[in-house]
Amino acid sequence: MWNNPVINQLPTHLKGFITDQHHEQYTAEDHAVWRYVMRKNLDKLSLLAHPSYSSGLKKTGISIDQIPSIEDMNQILGKLGWAAVAVDGFIPPAAFMEFQKHNVLVIAADIRSLDQIEYTPAPDIIHEAAGHAPIIADESYATYLQYFGEIGSKAFSSKKDYELYEAIRHLSILKADVQSDNKAIEKAEQAIEEISAHMGVPSEMAYIRNLHWWTVEYGLIGTVDQPKIYGAGLLSSIGESMSVMKKDVLKLPYSIEAIQYNFDITKPQPQLFVTPDFDFLTQVLDEFASTMSLRQGGLSGLLKAIESENPATAVYASGLQVSGIFAKVIQHNGEPIYIKTKGETTLCYNDQCLPGHGKQHHQDGFGSPVGRIHGALKPTRLLSDQELKALGLEHNKMCNFEFESGVSVSGIPTAFVREEGILILISFRDCLVTHEDQVLFQPDWGVFDMAVGESIVSVYNGPADPEAFGLQFDPPAEKTHKIVYPEHTKRKHLLYQLIRNVREGAASADELASAWELYKKHYTADWLLTAEFHELADKLPETVQVEITDHLRQLKLSQPHLENLINYVLNKA
Repeated sequence: MWNNPVINQLPTHLKGFITDQHHEQYTAEDHAVWRYVMRKNLDKLSLLAHPSYSSGLKKTGISIDQIPSIEDMNQILGKLGWAAVAVDGFIPPAAFMEFQKHNVLVIAADIRSLDQIEYTPAPDIIHEAAGHAPIIADESYATYLQYFGEIGSKAFSSKKDYELYEAIRHLSILKADVQSDNKAIEKAEQAIEEISAHMGVPSEMAYIRNLHWWTVEYGLIGTVDQPKIYGAGLLSSIGESMSVMKKDVLKLPYSIEAIQYNFDITKPQPQLFVTPDFDFLTQVLDEFASTMSLRQGGLSGLLKAIESENPATAVYASGLQVSGIFAKVIQHNGEPIYIKTKGETTLCYNDQCLPGHGKQHHQDGFGSPVGRIHGALKPTRLLSDQELKALGLEHNKMCNFEFESGVSVSGIPTAFVREEGILILISFRDCLVTHEDQVLFQPDWGVFDMAVGESIVSVYNGPADPEAFGLQFDPPAEKTHKIVYPEHTKRKHLLYQLIRNVREGAASADELASAWELYKKHYTADWLLTAEFHELADKLPETVQVEITDHLRQLKLSQPHLENLINYVLNKA
């Protein structure tokens, strides 16, 4: 997969989430589950899904008959400007969004068990590869998906958001493991309820996660009366994709109001949203982005950065980007007049760290005024050298000046940094910075680097230059459960493989007949294995064909929850 240039350009801090798919470890039963879901989906979704789904399957090279290799997918996705990587289950929302920003699909490489064939509580390769990938072939939708990642990766999260994410991940891991203890599942569900009840004011990430869910995962397109499916959660759920069209599932016109609707990832959804077209998705996202600190900046954005306690970036009106963990903001009349970070900080411009202003230089934090210099006729960033000189700011000469906010600076300028003709930074030695009776910087602290800009125009999650900042994401500590199959199940997998071999011409009908006899002795409860025999029944004697059909009908009667699944097999014949 590393031959895909999109992956090669991923920032280092995301690569730690990437795992090996281990395609060779899928069992023949896994491939049969994939094949059943894909065949039924194609049959049923030909009328229910947006046209880009069927055409997208062909364009992305996703096979109906076997689980795709992510390496093979990358060769095709690369031609569309996208890529795919394998990850271990749910990853943190910020990381998920950033992968999307870089045109990379994250694919949970595990596949749902036979017991969860209609709906899985955890992401799996059917959901990711067969649900997400095909729609990417639609240019308007792909544009939306990338833009969503760009906006979403800069949304602020709260501590509760991450706590909820870990609780949901834990529950999904338990529910995906058919051997999990019911008491453990109940305890995990109670933990989510407890956290959800005390989330407080929704964060930007909470809102944008809702938008993602009601579009990318569970979106409908067209009209409320005649919608089509495009959301990956529906495209990959043969149970829910059929039920969503029922009248008891409320359909609402998609709008920014969708941010107010929370969701339970482990249950079918009570309502869905319908967008008129893919371009409208981008319009709504843009509308929401305009409410974010990313575009609002100011005091509220800085307070969100402080509350997050994670690396964030504040952008001055000059374009200077300050990246670090924000610890303090001094305000006056509702406006920030001085900001301060703690620990390693970088100063950047256009997402590139300024020479000499990496985290080694600002390892103990960074502080600087925000605002206009008192007496200046225009913003400091726009002042020429002559205009600065008129205010007393001259290279290597002691100066004293005051901001309109009352912040006072006294020191000797040693450097004036401009970018594209705009003044973004002034460095001082022997500098004293005060506000009222508070000392903000004193001469024996070293060089005072003063950011230039009359306002903070943007504040967002994460550093401007992640590589220079040394950003790291720790992959989740709890791993998805890997199934250890008993010998009895392994022998059953051999039957699945033999049937596949017969279908592909690598085994004879005589072997199929022998396999059916073995099935009748040991595996009669496995409806999918029976369905696999049923598909090839014309290669067997007529008496055996009748046996197989009768057994499927008996399974349907003895296990009513299998009725829809088995009916599809019987009606397909």
